Amino acid sequence: MNVTQAVTTRRSVRQFLDKPVGLETLRRVMDKARWAASGCNYQPWEATILTGQPLKDLQAKLTTSPPQAAEYDWTAPGQEDAYTARLHGVSKGMFGALGIARDDSAGRMAAMGRNTTSFDAPAVMFVYFPRLMKEPQWSDTGMWLQTVALLLREEGLDSCFQEYMALYANVIRNHLGLDHERYMFFCGMAIGYRDPDAPLNNFERERVPLDEQVQFIGF
Repeated sequence: MNVTQAVTTRRSVRQFLDKPVGLETLRRVMDKARWAASGCNYQPWEATILTGQPLKDLQAKLTTSPPQAAEYDWTAPGQEDAYTARLHGVSKGMFGALGIARDDSAGRMAAMGRNTTSFDAPAVMFVYFPRLMKEPQWSDTGMWLQTVALLLREEGLDSCFQEYMALYANVIRNHLGLDHERYMFFCGMAIGYRDPDAPLNNFERERVPLDEQVQFIGF
């Protein structure tokens, strides 16, 4: 798989096959991902990958714990209509694939609640970094996460970034033995083999036309 194929076939997968992911495969991916870009070479990202019983034990806690106020805000772009429209577009595709009507609040909440079990992915990565890291290092962590996602595609695997997990930061930090004062919990990342037949993995996604986002001057 070349880079273009990895980029264009990567998507947020929310239905996985019941197939384990091997440790050596994950070590190979994570070892390569160390070479992601990092301003000043800080390499701020840290993570723990769980599978098997340790993952089930954490998920049991997540499904029985109330969400907390997130320590960072991912909803701010909703202040502008253009960004709200993009959110509504992907929500329409996702809930439509599930056959959940717009006015079915209970159905939508139940679907979102599947985040706590990472859509039954066989492995989940939990990502965090020291709180002293600021916006540039958050950006570096994002570049690292994208690198991981593309390397997973090279291995025939898929993923789903889960900022939703920030609603359970305290539960996750406790389970992983992380110092609450030192570490900001950022996100989860479901990892596994996609179910190719699941409608939830096949609805059409939209992207903004190139000329609305990038200008070319002097060519």
